[in-house]
Amino acid sequence: MRRVAVSCSGSGSGSSSADEEGMTYKGAGVDIDAGTELVRRIRKMAPGIGGFGGLFPHGDEYLVAGTDGVGTKLKLAFETGIHDTIGIDLVAMSVNDIVTSGAKPLFFLDYFATSRLDVDLAEKVIKGIVDGCQLSNCILLGGETAEMPDFYQEGEYDLSGFAVGAVKKDKVIDGKNIVEGDVLIGLPSSGVHSNGFSLARRVLERSGLSLTDPLPRNDGVTTTVGEALMAPTVIYVKQVLEIISKGGVKGLAHITGGGFTDNIPRVFPKGLGAKIVTGSWEVPPVFKWLQQVGKIEDAEMLRTFNLGVGMVLVVSKDAADRILEESSPAYRIGEVIQGEGVHYA
Repeated sequence: MRRVAVSCSGSGSGSSSADEEGMTYKGAGVDIDAGTELVRRIRKMAPGIGGFGGLFPHGDEYLVAGTDGVGTKLKLAFETGIHDTIGIDLVAMSVNDIVTSGAKPLFFLDYFATSRLDVDLAEKVIKGIVDGCQLSNCILLGGETAEMPDFYQEGEYDLSGFAVGAVKKDKVIDGKNIVEGDVLIGLPSSGVHSNGFSLARRVLERSGLSLTDPLPRNDGVTTTVGEALMAPTVIYVKQVLEIISKGGVKGLAHITGGGFTDNIPRVFPKGLGAKIVTGSWEVPPVFKWLQQVGKIEDAEMLRTFNLGVGMVLVVSKDAADRILEESSPAYRIGEVIQGEGVHYA
């Protein structure tokens, strides 16, 4: 497999012997290609799906809806006992999706399921959801608490979230006006966010480190492995809506499962793709550690993790410098080119 320079190496690690194979997302149990095939089949039954959010016409607006969970990051919440921020992750995953259409989030619904309801623990989770709603200027409108004996392990729970927003029909961001030469701007992530944790947990197991051990890094900052992995997902709503209001934004991609490779092309018209200049942004230490310990190929990293960029804006050349200056920190990470897919340079 061809390697590209994503600047993910050079950090200390836990144990990793030379004869260990490189780890993959599929090897950790998540098959992105199978998920893509399922979406293809669903499109035959529901042709409108496939975007980051679903658009429903309503008067002079579109209602934009999205739903998601936080995946196996929940496993680390159970192990670390950090339950008060996982709700922020839950909100972020849906509102960051619907804001890619230019939609302002209106309300959020949650689903909390467990075998035996621990009221104190559930309160911590819901408090995080409320915090996430406040960060995205929407309200928690309602939800469902399901107590399902024998279905989950003791002390464990599952979460789903649902967000609805609105955007004027003449203001929707749909990528149709993207042209060759438009600029790609990346907004920084807080870390792994809420994707790739099935692979990250396998790397942690291989490393021999515990969640309370210091994360190997060489930048003088001290964090535990658990703190680094559990850092809440950034909610980009306020920042992105402010950027959109000033003009120049043609498309947005939320970098979740599938990384750069699968998410950025979702916003392009047919025939166009992206050239990403790897090394044009700072890759956080947690990704360097994950890659080194897991011996993960660069191409696999780029299709699994956000690598420090959680939202990508496609903007006009004329607006790029202004947006970069006003949105600091932000990175010019590439440009739109002829030819579909993502090409790394």
